[in-house]
Amino acid sequence: MIARPYRQRSPHILAIIIACEVGFWVVILAGLIARYPLKRRRLGLVLLALTPVLDVILLAANAIDLSRGSTATFAHGLAAIYLGVSVAYGHKMIQWADTRFAHRFANGPAPAKRYGWAYTAECWRDVVRTGIAVAIAAGVLWLLITISSDLQRSAALTSMFGILGIIAAVELVRATSYTLWPKKTPVTA
Repeated sequence: MIARPYRQRSPHILAIIIACEVGFWVVILAGLIARYPLKRRRLGLVLLALTPVLDVILLAANAIDLSRGSTATFAHGLAAIYLGVSVAYGHKMIQWADTRFAHRFANGPAPAKRYGWAYTAECWRDVVRTGIAVAIAAGVLWLLITISSDLQRSAALTSMFGILGIIAAVELVRATSYTLWPKKTPVTA
């Protein structure tokens, strides 16, 4: 068995993460423009359905980079977290943008603001979404560590599990705080 030399840096992964994030919002914007101002609902739906393709590209880029002998970096771990958040929160982000576009361009209702227990309930739904994001990110990290097949080269990925725990804990504290002290409806004069 011939040992492959380690490549220390992978600056392209961070660029791919940024490109995927920008691409996510460009595809959403294009889909919403097609859907509302251009009134091409099918085209808008097709464009919005392309958002998971960006996640596949990011996952493939990470896997290829690590399988070719790169040493994992923080950027590889960040990509795993990005993928988890994208899958768990992607629909919510698209729905958020869609509501605003519908209001602006199609006489849809104004986006509703939540207060009190409605806001608290949404915080707990976010706890579930964050749990899903953390589980997906952990799975992607495990996959990338397995692909790397070298604990030394994948140390940066292993350290990301602690960050996932912190993310889950912060979301849980946030929801708990709004359970104990619900967001109050502003007083109008």
